[in-house]
Amino acid sequence: MRSDSVAGEHDRPQGDLRRRGMIYGRRSGHKLRPTQASLLDTLLPELRLDPDGLPSPLTGAFSSPVTQIWLEIGFGGAEHLLWHARRNPSVGMIGVEPFINGVAKLISAIDAEKLGNIRVFDGDARLLLEALPPASLDRAFVLFPDPWHKKRHHKRRIVNSDTLSRLAQALKPGAELRLASDIPDYIRWMMEHARHVPALAWLAEHPEDWRARPADWPQTRYEQKALREGRTPVYLRFRRV
Repeated sequence: MRSDSVAGEHDRPQGDLRRRGMIYGRRSGHKLRPTQASLLDTLLPELRLDPDGLPSPLTGAFSSPVTQIWLEIGFGGAEHLLWHARRNPSVGMIGVEPFINGVAKLISAIDAEKLGNIRVFDGDARLLLEALPPASLDRAFVLFPDPWHKKRHHKRRIVNSDTLSRLAQALKPGAELRLASDIPDYIRWMMEHARHVPALAWLAEHPEDWRARPADWPQTRYEQKALREGRTPVYLRFRRV
């Protein structure tokens, strides 16, 4: 089976998502190496979460014992997700990413390092958010999402009042949500939409709280690119109240 046939499984939004439109762009980039394509056929089905059949509790989705569940939406090259998975073996990491090249990179690392605390959803993040049980997450991340610069495309931004409300519902009281962007317009957008979700309390008390990455927040390649190109990232932390 070709690698793009795997990518096509979630190409079209399901149910009422068709009416809401897509929130991501292309599904694949450069041609995958044969070993990566093979892992998409063999290992990805074992790691893939099914929103229609999530285990209860969610900790049952992992092959290794975990005590917490963290979710990353749009893990890109998986640098951030893998950093946490390696350092927190008792945390079950759920990574959401529709870009199949990023998924291939992640599952290649999972296979090489025999990581049992990562599960993957390679479709539209909204499908998973709508299926997550209330108060099931201990932490969530949406880091440097596609800003969809054009105003007519703003509706495709993953960070909005609806997804933030669903994240707040899925987070346990006291759990943390982390957002990041290097696009000033999107940063303002994030703050404005978060303001409409009373269950999320912004943790910043002074400018350094959003200008500097915490020690347990590894840099991603998107952040590195932003810094090279002269853009200033902003790091937003919220607590589920």
